[in-house]
Amino acid sequence: MFAIVEIAGQQFKVEAGQEIFVHRLQEEAGSEVSFDKVLLTSGEDGGVRVGTPTLGGVSVKAEVLEHLKGDKVIVFRKKRRKGFRKKNGHRQALTKIKINSIV
Repeated sequence: MFAIVEIAGQQFKVEAGQEIFVHRLQEEAGSEVSFDKVLLTSGEDGGVRVGTPTLGGVSVKAEVLEHLKGDKVIVFRKKRRKGFRKKNGHRQALTKIKINSIV
């Protein structure tokens, strides 16, 4: 059984027991969260339910494991023959969550 759920503005295909990285959430580490914007679910019998745009009565329960930063991304800009060079770095703030159940 899987579901497509919208978390922090992005859509993820999730299954029970799966660990995923999402954009930083406000909840503390170790807390339970519930996501109600479920767009599609697939049951054990193979049936698929599609929402218009979301499904009512379906939610995904997850646990916040930790907050961390992603890998560094280097942003380098250069204009040829002008001597202009600019180097910036960026590390995205992420939250690691574990999907407990789809109900």
